[in-house]
Amino acid sequence: MRKAGLWIILGMASALTAAPSAQAQPADLAAARVQLDALLDRSYLELEALYQDIHAHPELAMHETRTAALLANQLRSAGFEVTEGVGGTGVVGVFRNGEGPTILVRTELDGLPMEEKTGLPYASRTKQSFEGVETFTAHSCGHDIHMAWWVGAAKALVAMKDSWRGTLLFIGQPAEESLGGARAMLADGLFERFPKPNFAFAAHVSNEPAGTIYLRSGPAGAASDSYEITFHGRGGHGSMPSATIDPITMGAHFVNDVQTVISREKDAAAFGVLTIGAFQSGTVANIIPDDAVLKVNMRSHSPEVRSLLTEGMTRTAKAVATMARAEEPTINYLGGTAALINDAGMVRQAEAVLKPLYGDQVQLVSPTAPPVSASEDFSEFVSAGVPSLFFGIGGYDPELIAQARADGKPLPVNHSPFFAPRPDPTIRSGVSAIVMAIVGGVGRETAVPGNTQ
Repeated sequence: MRKAGLWIILGMASALTAAPSAQAQPADLAAARVQLDALLDRSYLELEALYQDIHAHPELAMHETRTAALLANQLRSAGFEVTEGVGGTGVVGVFRNGEGPTILVRTELDGLPMEEKTGLPYASRTKQSFEGVETFTAHSCGHDIHMAWWVGAAKALVAMKDSWRGTLLFIGQPAEESLGGARAMLADGLFERFPKPNFAFAAHVSNEPAGTIYLRSGPAGAASDSYEITFHGRGGHGSMPSATIDPITMGAHFVNDVQTVISREKDAAAFGVLTIGAFQSGTVANIIPDDAVLKVNMRSHSPEVRSLLTEGMTRTAKAVATMARAEEPTINYLGGTAALINDAGMVRQAEAVLKPLYGDQVQLVSPTAPPVSASEDFSEFVSAGVPSLFFGIGGYDPELIAQARADGKPLPVNHSPFFAPRPDPTIRSGVSAIVMAIVGGVGRETAVPGNTQ
């Protein structure tokens, strides 16, 4: 985890501190909010139509060709210089507005390999190939909402260019769900081919009350690491187990024993989760197979716990094989990303800017709130040295939330086939959080050296 102090640079270029780059005054912000609200009133129906179009046509990771083209056209129409095909299907838009910091704003492009069951009139019935099998696709994570507020923010910032100075770097990132898209864009020279950002913003919808803007210091997303473990046995007849080495038994021991890394080795106060998501072995009842394949996912917030889980998982797998007199298991890393850490200074600045404008609509999440267990590869940009703020945006009708609580029923969460955020006011709130944070100068006090054109 980077310390916020490392992101506070003294003696930065004057372009970062000279007016109008300095944080706007309250009267200026109030006037900017009035202007933004008027812009949203005029453009909202167009943004919701865009959302419905994207919702109905989800595309899977690294196959987001229609989606990328759609967003690229939206940025071009707003006046951005646009490059497509970055890191696969990624889109990069650059808008220069005088001297000042370079500000990254990111959205995700991809959907999920699952069937939507919301019953919405614009529900997805799209299918694509996933790992060789045709499957339904759905935007059940909320990336369709994210893309709509991203486009809305881009157009609003251009229309309000007299209220801020600097360079916008709008990123349409592929393959967030597989946690590989951000890394692919960075590997394709994102920060060499385009202005390197001084700080960054992104946001994610949830099933909290629609329109609420959540600010959270520290971990806003967990590190995620996935592994495939193959236990190598010796197959044979089910009636003669002594002539075999049973990989299913090894896998079963591993499933049980590896949880002691969580319950007996990890500090009880530290966040950590270890899940066995797949156990694949054998064909019929009377044959002991040669191999068993397990897939493991681990979540953590700190580098120390991340290392502990990885070492403990590896040690347990090898010990299980040794106990069975089997050869060492094959352990392959499938991929992952680091924890997403919100810059504390940016959180404080955002609260100071947004709270007077939006009141109780802006909520500072308590440090004692339950930990965030989901992961986000927006963390790759943070790990690349860009201080960032990742907003949470509520998306569910408060009346539906209240009814669900009264009935004792859980609300659909992200990745549920029934997940259906309410577009209005959710899209408006996403636009407002991003735009007013930029106009209000959030990030400039904690910016790292980058491009200040």
